[in-house]
Amino acid sequence: MNPLDVKICEYFPDESVLKIKSRYNAFSSRNLPSFIKDWLIKKYTSSDGSLDVDGLISFMDNHIPSKDESILVKLKTQKEPIKILSRFNIQVDLKNDLFKFEIPDHGISLNIGIIPDYVFKKHEKYLSDGEHWGVITLVYVPPMGNVSGHVQLIDYKPFQPYQVDLEYFKSARKNFTVYEWIDLLIRSMEYNPDNKDTQTGFSSIDRKLLFLSRLLIFVEPNLNLIELAPKGTGKSYVFGNLSKYTWMFSGGVVSRAKLLYDIGRRTPGIIENYDFVTFDEIETIKFANEDELLGALKNYLESGRFTVANYSGSSEAGLMMLGNISLSPDWRPLSNRYFVSLPSFFQSSALMDRIHGFIEGWKLIRLNQGLIVNGYTLNVEYFSEILHKLRNCSHYSQIVSDLIQIPQNSDTRDVKAIIKLATAYLKLLFPHVSNASEIDKEEFDLFCLAPAIEKRKIIREQRSFVDTEVTTEMPDISVKA
Repeated sequence: MNPLDVKICEYFPDESVLKIKSRYNAFSSRNLPSFIKDWLIKKYTSSDGSLDVDGLISFMDNHIPSKDESILVKLKTQKEPIKILSRFNIQVDLKNDLFKFEIPDHGISLNIGIIPDYVFKKHEKYLSDGEHWGVITLVYVPPMGNVSGHVQLIDYKPFQPYQVDLEYFKSARKNFTVYEWIDLLIRSMEYNPDNKDTQTGFSSIDRKLLFLSRLLIFVEPNLNLIELAPKGTGKSYVFGNLSKYTWMFSGGVVSRAKLLYDIGRRTPGIIENYDFVTFDEIETIKFANEDELLGALKNYLESGRFTVANYSGSSEAGLMMLGNISLSPDWRPLSNRYFVSLPSFFQSSALMDRIHGFIEGWKLIRLNQGLIVNGYTLNVEYFSEILHKLRNCSHYSQIVSDLIQIPQNSDTRDVKAIIKLATAYLKLLFPHVSNASEIDKEEFDLFCLAPAIEKRKIIREQRSFVDTEVTTEMPDISVKA
């Protein structure tokens, strides 16, 4: 083990996991998110560090059906309940006064999936509209009279393997240098920070910080970001696999009803149920009734509130927009107008102004074998719970405000964006500080304020291309003497 491995094991003995590529071969035929894989690895790793591969495979065979295994056939032929670990979606059907569920991975649709009232009431705290992970018990109910045959979800255990102690996490951070902590975070994203190759690895601290900027939206409420990058840089993987608190649109049609509020069903959209919503491959996404959605979305991105018909909603979910961008042979965008290849929906100056920061994904490296983590790291499920908990810590923004000096003539949206971005960096890199006196000002400037200003500066520059009234001048925000 190298020194960082030793420290991770010492200060996170129960929350760390040894990640070696060969240990994950058992999952090769199953499409499971990282937080499920890590939980299973931890569950079947003995105190001496050896992995019970047979036990792991047996658990998956019994409780995680493969894609080609028909749950419906098994339910009907067994005629007794079965228990599986799976993701499933819930939808409230007000018209028929029913709670419905679906398991898209296993052929159970909303037409045949029903949650009895007593089950929903028992688990009402957890069973909201949207996607969930957990151990669920299913039973087949045959046709009876006018009632068609259907599948009932008769029990549910939420997938929450960790009781997260945020103060313990903060205290442990004090034992790492900022550079060690940056490497720990990159490992927890399932990448190898020790690969220092100029072309294929993390050859500089700037590249590491840029990579970690993908985590900003995980820890800061109502943060809105956009990343454009060539294919193969892992952006979809990070936002789709590290947390169960996010929803991802991968192309297709996005409607106001799905995103914000469904007037017909009188139910909130997904934005009220998740930490952030990701639009993947935004160049291919279509929007139903663009003008209506654009108006509501602009209000939401500004204030965290929206109004649809007579419904007023609010949420702390941020918006993460991911898109591909064409590059020249020297790995630079073909145009200095980064938004030009995106749908007109994203080229509105008013919408762009409400995006807090821009991530230059082309400066990151393509996925390669040398980037696969090899060593001890934080368990992904534990890590995602920590990121989720950090969202509710409000004192970090006050620390940022205490540390910076803002000229009176500064643009309000620029200031707001820079403070939110710097706060997110502070949560990630210095979660242990409780007031401004506990952080080195030079480190704060280098690792929090400077990258925050840079990401907002790109947004202002891009707006200047589409709006002649916008200049590229940024407010001269600096660390107080």
